[in-house]
Amino acid sequence: MNVGPSGRSAVDKPLAGCVAAVTGASLGVGRAAALAFARAGADLVLCARGPEINAVAHEAEAQGARVLARCCDVTERAAVRRFGRLDILVNNAAVLGPRVTLAEFPAADFARVLDVNIQGVFHATQAALEFSMLKRRAGIIINMSSGVGRVGFARGGAYTVSKFALEGLTQVAAKELKDSGIGVCSFNPGMVRTRMRAAWAPGEDPTTLKSPDALGPQFVALVTAGMSCAGRCYCVTADGMLAELQPPEGTVNR
Repeated sequence: MNVGPSGRSAVDKPLAGCVAAVTGASLGVGRAAALAFARAGADLVLCARGPEINAVAHEAEAQGARVLARCCDVTERAAVRRFGRLDILVNNAAVLGPRVTLAEFPAADFARVLDVNIQGVFHATQAALEFSMLKRRAGIIINMSSGVGRVGFARGGAYTVSKFALEGLTQVAAKELKDSGIGVCSFNPGMVRTRMRAAWAPGEDPTTLKSPDALGPQFVALVTAGMSCAGRCYCVTADGMLAELQPPEGTVNR
């Protein structure tokens, strides 16, 4: 494992001694990641815009984690300084935007989606690298992706564009950091029962979708895989296992 101090992990607490930051941690997939890390022994920096973040913090503390919850983003220096280190970053915060054609898409809404979904990832990643990971030459960054980040859809709008950009950002970061001890990967969780999914597909039967909580073991598995996951995109198979998605056809590897 490439994160956390040596000798402090255990079978039931593989992330003991680690600090994990999760953006968009108040609901859905972000909440599931945060609580999975807490159960695995990590301390947490939780970032979200809504007050629900406080309830998630209380749940994580009940698991024994030290928690710093902020209605903000991880670029606040105080969030990292409190723990003195950051081993894990999950870039999960995102907004959907209108489901309309590009011809109809309001420019302000388009800019807002890219600001949250890409600029936010860039700022959080840069902060994590600057404040802790590069100095320690260790860490793992997981960027939450989507199937629409590999295949475009009509009326996918700025959200689809942002996920394509996120896959590119992940590849750039992974190649730049390949000799640093820091792994960067993307994770496409598939169809999950979240508020965003309901807004994307309002006619869909939510009982056919997986619960966000089912993703907890996959998050811990990605972290413990460390550098071996660098530059790769992962999905969840029907039986709940992690699988690597192959690059789109025609991708040039340089």
